[in-house]
Amino acid sequence: MSKGDRPEQPRDRANDPWRVLINVAQIPETGLHREIEADAGIRQAMAEIAELREVLSAHASFDVVPRRDGRVTVTGRVRARIGQTCVVTLDPIENEIDEDVDLVFAPPEQIPHMADLVDDAEEGDENTPDPPEPIEGGFIDLGRVATDALLLGVDPYPRKPDAVFEQAVEALNPEDHPFAALKVLQQKPAKRKPKGTSKGKSVGKPKAD
Repeated sequence: MSKGDRPEQPRDRANDPWRVLINVAQIPETGLHREIEADAGIRQAMAEIAELREVLSAHASFDVVPRRDGRVTVTGRVRARIGQTCVVTLDPIENEIDEDVDLVFAPPEQIPHMADLVDDAEEGDENTPDPPEPIEGGFIDLGRVATDALLLGVDPYPRKPDAVFEQAVEALNPEDHPFAALKVLQQKPAKRKPKGTSKGKSVGKPKAD
């Protein structure tokens, strides 16, 4: 990247570690192609942001093409290999990320108008484009685009291919069964009548002479 692509402004490496800035004014009419690779320091910072065990590799390929309306189209692909922890076995695992990128960047003054068009569109209309990303200070940050795509491709619940989540099943207590009380009543022996009693007769009543 030439010096003309570097704006004289401070960089927040903690929150935005991968910075590859493209000066929109210097993009040729035919567009340009960029291949970018994250070094070890950038990968470590991205791993901390994404709460990953590590980012083993991160590579992005972009085509940046200007349009007559002042907007810029950025298309490409981001590939990465990341280290995570299996949510089932807690073993270290590695996963591949392969994300396509298709974005439109526009001058800041065009953003509100485009956002209104999206809001006015019918909900669920597949033909309604997403609002464009803003061109900040005349630059497009391909590093940020690549980072966002990488984060989007992270599986929040990674697991090994052969890992099976087995939930412990507690044995049911038969005493807790809703019909347990009824069963107990059925099992209790019936009360026996006193000896010498019969239906319609009193017990111990003397006979009349």
